[in-house]
Amino acid sequence: MRQNLTFSLDNKTEKSITKRLRSEGCIFAEEETQVLISQAGSIEDLMKMVEIRASGVPLEYVLGFTKFCGLRIDVERGVFIPRKRTEFLVQQAEALTQICDIVVDLCCGSGAVGAAIATNLSKAVLHSVDIDPVAVRCSSRNITNIGGHVYQGDLYNALPHKLRGRVNIIVANAPYVPTDAINLLPQEARLYEPKVALDGGKDGLDLQRKVVEEAPRWLASGGHILVETSKIQAAQTFEIFAKAGLTTKIARNEELDATVVIGKN
Repeated sequence: MRQNLTFSLDNKTEKSITKRLRSEGCIFAEEETQVLISQAGSIEDLMKMVEIRASGVPLEYVLGFTKFCGLRIDVERGVFIPRKRTEFLVQQAEALTQICDIVVDLCCGSGAVGAAIATNLSKAVLHSVDIDPVAVRCSSRNITNIGGHVYQGDLYNALPHKLRGRVNIIVANAPYVPTDAINLLPQEARLYEPKVALDGGKDGLDLQRKVVEEAPRWLASGGHILVETSKIQAAQTFEIFAKAGLTTKIARNEELDATVVIGKN
């Protein structure tokens, strides 16, 4: 018998939940069953969550949160779900961030990247931006409680003008999936996550170009910009950085299948 805070569950019911999730294509059905049980307040809540998950809704939306860099990050339907690989972007940014640095997180989505940096480096001053009002609402819940600021708008246009030339770190997990490749994404991303957070244009690099080209005007002398990209797009992203006059390098983590291009102003 498994005991939760408010209800108990017999092994037969638990196994039936796992079987139900597996039959609907949940690869990690056993693990997801345990997570759902741990988060449900009653047997009625649990069965409702199971049915929603079995319908194909991403687990993170069912739960209302995900784990990222050890943090509990609120997510909601219509907001991009942060990926494990993006923790490498955070690691690379943290290595370059000093106490009291100004950090800007562009295309922030749930705000996970900025929240992780600001939490681990508590003196950093965080400014996060997204064009999507749903993302801004969600990121506000993850950022304002740690002293960060969230703005709705198109990239740098949303930032206070006083930050121009004073930003120490810019991070961006801008969408980099080529438009024609959207249909090749896993069903959970393709059907449930916002297209604006996935579609990077014809070659996947449209947003990266906008982010990088304007970065030197916002970065302080010696400041850095870090952008997540894919392994196959890394050389093109590198060229975008170099063309903007930035001293550029590529960082790669094979275990996470994560690639970050880093530029210094």
